[in-house]
Amino acid sequence: MGTLKDRLRTDLTSAMKARDKDRVGTLRMVMASISEAEVAGDEAKELTDEEITAILTREAKKRREAATAFADGGRTEQAEKETAEAAVITEYLPEQLSAEEISALVTKAIDQSGAAGEGMRAMGKVMGILTPQTKGRADGGAVAAEVRKQLA
Repeated sequence: MGTLKDRLRTDLTSAMKARDKDRVGTLRMVMASISEAEVAGDEAKELTDEEITAILTREAKKRREAATAFADGGRTEQAEKETAEAAVITEYLPEQLSAEEISALVTKAIDQSGAAGEGMRAMGKVMGILTPQTKGRADGGAVAAEVRKQLA
């Protein structure tokens, strides 16, 4: 069993004891997503920390998108709830890269791939280098936007 899953389970138990209703709900949803992924496919399997991180990243992104949609729809209370859930999930993710760090990685990847003069045609080549470096540490959309900006 992955250490991240153990930490999630321990924190869920602690939140239950502390009667932190919001945190319990969020952690239960995350644990349900992890359990669902473990039994998906032909046979059940234990997920690695990397696979669990991918699930956490996906769940946090869902919450951020939902919060934006609720805020745009004028439902601030629901948007705040989604934002709070995203904050809880983010605690279990690796430290996120800043915009400056993403920019530096993109510049380095463009130099490394020799894509400087190719323009947007080199986007796939550059993203292929960046994706493993930023996985779980930066939103793919933000990385792609920076690549587009620097290649243009």
